[in-house]
Parts: sequence; structure tokens; C-alpha cells
Amino acid sequence: MNHAPRGRPIDAVVSFSDIQAAATRIAPCAHRTPVMSSETLDALAGRKLFFKCENLQKVGAFKFRGACNAVMKLTDQQARSGVVTHSSGNHAQALALAARLRGIPAFIVMPRTSSAVKVRAVEGYGGRITLCEPNQASREGAAARLARETGATLIPPYDHPDIIAGQGTAALELLQDVPGLDAIIAPIGGGGLISGTCIAAHGVRASIRVIAAEPAGADDAARSLQSKTLLAQDSPSTIADGLLTGMSELTWSIVRAHVERVVTVSESRIVEAMRLVWERMKLIIEPSSAVALAAALSDEVRALSNLDRVGVIFSGGNVDLDKLPW
Repeated sequence: MNHAPRGRPIDAVVSFSDIQAAATRIAPCAHRTPVMSSETLDALAGRKLFFKCENLQKVGAFKFRGACNAVMKLTDQQARSGVVTHSSGNHAQALALAARLRGIPAFIVMPRTSSAVKVRAVEGYGGRITLCEPNQASREGAAARLARETGATLIPPYDHPDIIAGQGTAALELLQDVPGLDAIIAPIGGGGLISGTCIAAHGVRASIRVIAAEPAGADDAARSLQSKTLLAQDSPSTIADGLLTGMSELTWSIVRAHVERVVTVSESRIVEAMRLVWERMKLIIEPSSAVALAAALSDEVRALSNLDRVGVIFSGGNVDLDKLPW
């Protein structure tokens, strides 16, 4: 298999220099999260694993990187009217905090079924919440209406070049702190994180292999890569609620060209991986993060050759402690 980047040029949408610029832009605001390791998990994986701990990022997730980059990149004239998005999860909190740091309003559309803890978190960061019906059309419609009424700039959760560039800074830091990685594994939902990871990794070294990790119950990326066409997310069901969203045309164009494979994992493996990290590494990660470790420990990845040093991105640590899976 050819592990080098393939397909259209990787800088067709977002360039490596965009990610480098984003890293400089967000440095005063975002945490440079630590990279950690575990001999126990190394033994289980059969290779050295290096974990980029975005569970320790502001708002508890990598999403702050993209939101911060997009907000801080706005011109003063654009920023004056604020920003708007639709999200029930980490992006909502991330955009609200980034907007607060810039001193501008953030209008957040959230489904009325959103958990109370998430609503309180967005409010705590200063987000101005509008509730909508729990479907994509309602979310997008409400956000578009707010943008028209307020003049706010729409910043979607993943389908935006500035978001992708910001998310890529996690992999850039990982590769700066741990040179010589053979591969990076990151979870995939909407595709913003894995897209930024591809661009950062191949910008550092073209031969780095990028592997996406996905729940078997939300496997649109795996099916899309197999069929070579973008397929819709069809009735997803997984504990990894951060990975329920399907890819956009933008993120799919990068995944199709630059992700070597998508590894799917079962619900039981996700829970097992999450518990392993809590017990052995003393880190609180959410199920979406555990998907990446579950992939690293899977038979499919263990069978791959020439992977001695592998980076794993823990995407976040926002867990509802009243609903632990054990």
C-alpha cells in the first residue's frame, strides 16, 4: 500500500502553512496539552503509543483549537457582530469561550433535547442559547436565521477551513514533541480533526500514516472509504456521542485522499478502552477519545507492520458522570 499522500494536492483547501499560522494565532489562548505514555498500553498494543491529551484542553476538548482559530482570525469588522453556530456538544462550548476571550457575542443554537449540563456549560462561557428541534434542518435553519438577524459570522463545527486548520495544531504539537512517529490515529465524526491531522502530519513528513478510528455503530466514514463515495450517516447508535455526525464534502475530500484506512470498533471495545485509560493512566477521557485507543489495540492495527511508534489523539474528556458505562 502506498502510504504517501495521494489524490489532489493536500493544500487545495487547507495548507500546512495555514496550520502553522493557526498554531501561532491560538498560542496565547489554548493549552499546549501534554503527551503521555503507558507501558501497560504499550504492551497491549505491541508497540510504543504516545497520547496527545486533548482531554486537558480548554473546554475539555480539541474543539477549542478550531473555534479559537476561527474567532481570532476574524477581522475587527466581522467580529463586531459576533459569531453563531449550531452544536449540542463541545463545539458550542468552544465557540462560546473563544468569543468571550475576544469580547464578542456568541449565538449558539442547541437542540431542546441537549443535556442540562451542556446547556449550563455553554451559558457559563457566555453563550447566548437558542433552543431548536432536535434535527439537522432545524439546527441549520435557526443558525442561518440568527446570522441574518444579528450579522454574526457562521462558524460551523467542522465544515470550515479555519476550523480544520485549528484542529490540525494538535497533531502539529504532537509531532514536535515526539519526532519520528510512524503513524497517528485519531477518531472521526464530522472529520475536522482527522482532516487537520492529515495536513499537519503530511506537512511534517509525507510518509506518516494516518488512521481514522470510528465506532462500528456510526461507520459512515469506513463505508465511504470502501465505496469511494461520500455516504450519509445512517441512524448512528454509539456511546461515542461526539462521533455521531457524518462528514461534509470538504472533510471527505481530505479523508478520501489522505487517510490510509478507517478502523471500526465495537461498543464493548470502546468501553474497555475508556476504562483502561481511567484505571491505568488516571486520565478522564470521553468515549470518543477511547475509540482511538480501541483502534490502536485492535487486531487490525496490531497486524500492521512497520508501526513502531504511534501517536493517538485523545479528543476530549467531557463525560456525564451520572451516566458512566460501568
